Amino acid sequence: MKEILREVGMIARALDSISNIEFKKYDLTKGQYLYLVRICENPGIIQEKLAEMIKVDRTTAARAIKKLEINGFIEKNDDPYNQKIKKLFPTEKGKTVYPLIKRENDHSNMVALSGFSESEVETILNLLQRVRKNVEKDWEFVKKGNKRNY
Repeated sequence: MKEILREVGMIARALDSISNIEFKKYDLTKGQYLYLVRICENPGIIQEKLAEMIKVDRTTAARAIKKLEINGFIEKNDDPYNQKIKKLFPTEKGKTVYPLIKRENDHSNMVALSGFSESEVETILNLLQRVRKNVEKDWEFVKKGNKRNY
């Protein structure tokens, strides 16, 4: 079997390392920029949905969100109908950094897809979305405490 996931992992780790280095000057560390981008794109999102969107467990999300809040990138607001629910919003500081993160993401996409035709890019996207959907099934299964059969 081809080691496709190894390639995907190397790409993801390289891009994550680049981003962590470049965003350090904004006090964004260890992938926090992923959370900030999703919050900026989905103001009022709740922590559980955000964790699900990024594909991390609640504890990991809670730590990153807390650091973003401490560093002034986001704020938690009470839901007017349910006091147990905290909605996440970017602060002015978060909104200021968001375009820089977006620009870096666009640049990384351009570099990664350099030399590919429009139809090849479309094919890559479609195939990777299919891979993600396959993996999500296992992720949901294991997240619920189940064991996979290898």
